[in-house]
Amino acid sequence: MKIRLIKAALATAALAVVILGSVSLQAAQNRKLDFTLVNKTGFTIAEVYVSPSKDDSWGEDVMGKDVLPNNKSVDIEFSRSEKSCKWDLKVVDEDKGSIEWTDLDLCTANEITLKYEGKKPTAIIK
Repeated sequence: MKIRLIKAALATAALAVVILGSVSLQAAQNRKLDFTLVNKTGFTIAEVYVSPSKDDSWGEDVMGKDVLPNNKSVDIEFSRSEKSCKWDLKVVDEDKGSIEWTDLDLCTANEITLKYEGKKPTAIIK
């Protein structure tokens, strides 16, 4: 009787490990990388692109609105299957000029404030 109970407990524990592992894998595959983007660059942003730091392509504009004026913010919402926390961000202004910020940790970021002072891009991550 005790052996049956031990086998049943072991089978239940193994099943729990498999279920939890698949839930964790699914969560990692669809990681939410949402953040609020605050524009303190001094110019209007027309497009926003994010890409894992190791990638060479930018993909689609993720801003979701027409333009982002200086001193305004927008919520950026997207999920990616990437496991990386380090991402690059590129903005394009209304004159089609672009600026890039590199190695931003989107796994911990809730708000990213972009600045561009003296031709130097900086970001404040909260």
